[in-house]
Amino acid sequence: MTSVDFWYDFASTYSYPSAMRIEKLAAERDLEVVWRPFLLGPVFAELGWRNSPFNLFPVKGRYMWRDLERVCARHHLPFQPPDPFPQNSLLAIRTALALDDARRPEFSRAVFEAEFAHGLAIAERATLADILTQMDLHASAVLEEAALPAVKQKLKTHSDAAKRLGIFGAPMLVTDEGELFWGHDRLEEGLDWAVGRR
Repeated sequence: MTSVDFWYDFASTYSYPSAMRIEKLAAERDLEVVWRPFLLGPVFAELGWRNSPFNLFPVKGRYMWRDLERVCARHHLPFQPPDPFPQNSLLAIRTALALDDARRPEFSRAVFEAEFAHGLAIAERATLADILTQMDLHASAVLEEAALPAVKQKLKTHSDAAKRLGIFGAPMLVTDEGELFWGHDRLEEGLDWAVGRR
């Protein structure tokens, strides 16, 4: 089965609707999705940004929040802007990487929902522990594994791979041939490209 890599950061606003929709859209195209969490912060830092561009440029930020509200309404997704923004996503990403590939999508969707539908703080261990418990996983064991050097190295490896691919934002789809599609508004286009509908 053809696969497509889905690169996302839990702090990324438009990654939320993409994460909630991508599996269904991919299944319609007989595509497998490989979930690739990574940290946007270091990418932005290399561009000279010490904060989200939506905070650095208030006009852009105001537009984004209204646009995201429209996007979520169109796709019947609950929406509540997180406070503060951006959320610290480091622990959530490490936790996602501590899980096996089969459980990562479910966990990731639950984190996005906690953050953008319910306004919960995803940097809090309690928030992630609740999600893991609801997945019938041993929360404390998973969170302990997320702090291990092997998982930290896995995140570094992911981040290095993102840099090599030229990823500069999230969400980002990367096809088998290395074609990049950035943003929720390119989600269907990227999936179509991956299956040869060009």
